[in-house]
Amino acid sequence: MNVHKNARLTPQGRLLMVRRIDEQGWRVGDAAVAAGLSTRRTYEWLKRYRAGGEIALHDRSSTPVRYRAPLPSERDREIERLRRQRLSGQRIARQLGLARGGTQ
Repeated sequence: MNVHKNARLTPQGRLLMVRRIDEQGWRVGDAAVAAGLSTRRTYEWLKRYRAGGEIALHDRSSTPVRYRAPLPSERDREIERLRRQRLSGQRIARQLGLARGGTQ
């Protein structure tokens, strides 16, 4: 298991906290203090637990589920076309009016 380095609780600690609230009748504020979390964060974990069960208490990736790769710009396509003609970077830059080291 790869727990986030700044996480106050492991998934087991989160489960204990939400079960104290749901099953043992603890107040959210009391469970938050016992776990060393803010009341707001405790409500967030409780919401996740109620929506998705025990598995929802595990850390999630911050990587988007889906993302669209940007399409190459017209200039990028033109540079690629010229590279396929085996022109040097310096010659391409001169032809397209770009800085010699790269794109602007």
